[in-house]
Amino acid sequence: MRRMILTSSLLLALSTSAMASQVYKWVDEQGVTHFGSQPPQGQQATSVNTSTAQPKTTTPPPPAPTFDSVADPKQAEYDEKVKKEVAHTEAELRKFCDSMRSNLAQLNNNPRVEFEVNGEVRRMTEEERQKQINDAKKSISENCK
Repeated sequence: MRRMILTSSLLLALSTSAMASQVYKWVDEQGVTHFGSQPPQGQQATSVNTSTAQPKTTTPPPPAPTFDSVADPKQAEYDEKVKKEVAHTEAELRKFCDSMRSNLAQLNNNPRVEFEVNGEVRRMTEEERQKQINDAKKSISENCK
């Protein structure tokens, strides 16, 4: 069965180039343009190129001009300040994500979670535990990579 499908597919793919025949174009006495696979008897006919044209490649647009922060010391100062703020924010986000993943692992693996409310220790109900699991998953999917 596979051999038959493979053979049929191969023949179909090759048949398109075999079916592509020469096309002729001519204009009759009334000025009407005709196309055909055979040139007419006793008339001048031109051969038409039926192959598809390759798409023209375009050159990419020139890159946008960049601002040279080295030329402006004030800008370089702001750039450095922002880089430090971004690095600090990313470090805090990593710490938050690690904490959330740890909490989620605790909630998933420990059905008997206890917590303190107003100085009193109590066990979390299954509904509370499932809500905390869902909240942790949502927070991780929204904030962590």
